[in-house]
Amino acid sequence: MEKHGNGKGKQHHSGHEKQETHNHSKHEHHNGSEHGGHMHHNQHEHAHHEHSSHEGHENHNHNKHDHHHHGGHGGGHAGHHEHMIEDFKKRFWVSLVLAIPISYLSEMIQMLFGYEVNFTGDTLLLFLLSTIVFFYGGKPFLQGAWDEVKAKTPGMMMLISLAIVTAYIYSSLTAFFIEGSDFFFELATLIVIMLLGHWIEMKSIMGASKALEELIKLMPKEAHKINASGNIVEVSVEDLVPGDHILVKSGEKIPLDGEIFEGESTVDESMLTGESVPVEKGPGMDAIGGAVNGEGVLKIKVNKTGNDTYLSQVIQLVSDAEKTKSKAQGFADVAAKWLFYVAVVTGIVTLAYWMTTGDFEFALERMVTVLIIACPHALGLAGPLVTSRSTSIAAKKGLLIRNRTQFESAWKVDRIVFDKTGTLTEGNFGVTDIHPSNGVSEEELLKLAYSVETQSDHPIAKGIVKEGKERNIESYNVTDYKNLTGKGLTANVNGSEIAVISPGAMRANKISFDEKTYEKLAQQGKTVVFVLKDNVLQGMIALADIIRESSYTVIKELNDLGIETVMMTGDNSRVANYVGEKLGISKVIAEVLPHEKSNNVKHLKQGGKKVAMIGDGINDAPALAEADLGIAIGAGTDVAIETADVVLVNSNPVDILNIIKLSKASRRKMVQNLGWAAGYNIVAIPLAAGVLYSIGIVITPAIGAVVMSLSTIICAINAQLLKID
Repeated sequence: MEKHGNGKGKQHHSGHEKQETHNHSKHEHHNGSEHGGHMHHNQHEHAHHEHSSHEGHENHNHNKHDHHHHGGHGGGHAGHHEHMIEDFKKRFWVSLVLAIPISYLSEMIQMLFGYEVNFTGDTLLLFLLSTIVFFYGGKPFLQGAWDEVKAKTPGMMMLISLAIVTAYIYSSLTAFFIEGSDFFFELATLIVIMLLGHWIEMKSIMGASKALEELIKLMPKEAHKINASGNIVEVSVEDLVPGDHILVKSGEKIPLDGEIFEGESTVDESMLTGESVPVEKGPGMDAIGGAVNGEGVLKIKVNKTGNDTYLSQVIQLVSDAEKTKSKAQGFADVAAKWLFYVAVVTGIVTLAYWMTTGDFEFALERMVTVLIIACPHALGLAGPLVTSRSTSIAAKKGLLIRNRTQFESAWKVDRIVFDKTGTLTEGNFGVTDIHPSNGVSEEELLKLAYSVETQSDHPIAKGIVKEGKERNIESYNVTDYKNLTGKGLTANVNGSEIAVISPGAMRANKISFDEKTYEKLAQQGKTVVFVLKDNVLQGMIALADIIRESSYTVIKELNDLGIETVMMTGDNSRVANYVGEKLGISKVIAEVLPHEKSNNVKHLKQGGKKVAMIGDGINDAPALAEADLGIAIGAGTDVAIETADVVLVNSNPVDILNIIKLSKASRRKMVQNLGWAAGYNIVAIPLAAGVLYSIGIVITPAIGAVVMSLSTIICAINAQLLKID
């Protein structure tokens, strides 16, 4: 079959290789690729994947950097993140239990409720309990603040640490050395609420990115080396050097990049290049490491090893893009950064002003009050509660949020880039046109092709078989089935020889056919096969990768929203333009290699544009990592899923619309909550600084605590009201 009818005359069945089974037994398990490696764009036979990994992902989706500050932990494995969540939970409960006696012993609570606690060592006990809460409960924040200092990006951790360090040091001084009221109650409650907020948030968005591990797993670990005397020896892939000769058996993965010097086969490169049809390969042609060999046996001369190989370059691209992405700060972090600056400046100004009155202790108390009040309890919960709520809405809508920071900015997206195969299309061939010849009926033509193709596992054969089954056609008895490598296949049906062959084979055999009809189909990017009975043409059948019904809806709605739609594919331009035109996509970029995909995304981001990318394969991974928002199809490869910021569990592109709606709704709630939290600060900070002290209005710690609690409750209720239609 010509490669999508593009005149290269080299595509069809090459004997209808058993591509799709990929010979799991032979190569899949020995390299431990967890079924991620061979997932075929064309098939998506993902019974095991729909989503076997989702149970896993669901539980560990705390993204790789979203909490790079949480206790200084970053990245790593799901187990590591589960351990972090357990750690926050434990610290929260211990701190909460200790906060009860601290509150009871606190001067401020005693005044508020009109009781008095007086016993020997009461102050010492209060100090000791608060010290435990400060060092044990406050440890993740202090570590996180240190990370933020090193990264020169002040955020939530520095704001919290500023408040708790100030409260602890000042309260310790008032307990033993200077006059003034302590802030041990504020210290304990602030730590308890912040631990609760972070625990809620981490629980709702936990997941470790293992994209790079998944990519590395795709490479075979061993190869069959042909030594100088022509014998086959099993060697580790790492031991191979350029110039070595290797043998690749049918169904195996090609271990390294090289040039074929003997043998013919079809090679499934879909997961690497996005080309939806297996590619015919012969001597003198390139072989890409990681691609899956079909039925033939290939001998390859290695020309690239280690970091020079194609897959290693993909790994490098993903790694680089993830590093730049992880510098992004979430909405609450940005708010915390500005509050931190405001607190420090106001604190210094307050201290300097009141020092002029000569009362150092009063000046210190005012400054400390400002620094503590600057970190609103509500800010610690405003974000996490919205996060928790939007994550559960997302889960119900079939969205898996892996990277919170990027998801939060989805409302700003200007352009959405779609991969074609397996994303806008089903990744499966389907019959689109049937053209009988010489008085044969449509049903008879399909019946002949269906009978022969039931013997094959090739994607094109599967398309014809599927059509036959849908039409309830009964197949003829087939004998003498033969694979004609690179040409098609033949079989004996009721005493006649039936051949299903490619246009190239038709021309080679000098059999004439309706060139005009064929050209029209080829122009639409369709793959055409010819059915012969005893060398007489019975007709032609055209197949194409079927466009998903939902793709029409999503493209139309995105265009209506004013978001530019771009289709980027490794497939050839005929196919791409045909699909692009049918869907009404603004821009089509075809014949793109994976590393070019990420460059194209970079290019599309120019001029401050926010770009989202949606894909399902390894060839999409660098672009998913490069995009402002990477979205993976749930039935795609593990690598795509691990690289993405959001996963569409139901593999339905329409869910992109829900991502944008939910991101907008979450942002609205976040802004409202930050308004409540920061609004309290805007009023409280000047009052704490003593702006109205001359007329007798000053915030005491007691009033601060009451207002703070009120602000936190309002934020909690507001977060629960988040919904999308």
